[in-house]
Amino acid sequence: MSEIPVEANKTILQMKYARIVAIFAKESGLSLEDALAFFYDSDTYNLISEGVADMHCRSDEYLADELMLEYKEQVCSQ
Repeated sequence: MSEIPVEANKTILQMKYARIVAIFAKESGLSLEDALAFFYDSDTYNLISEGVADMHCRSDEYLADELMLEYKEQVCSQ
């Protein structure tokens, strides 16, 4: 059985990030740029990128919802 090259996996994960950010931007009303900045500073991104609890296997919608919860928590605490 041959393995998928690491670069291919990174590309697939980057495509997933783009879909998550697009959904999050639409739900939150943020620009894509602001949504992307929030995403890369989020706990959700850290969990996905580190492979914690197989977060990268969750649906894009689920992860966007997690990101939205994190965003609302941050906004309410300000």
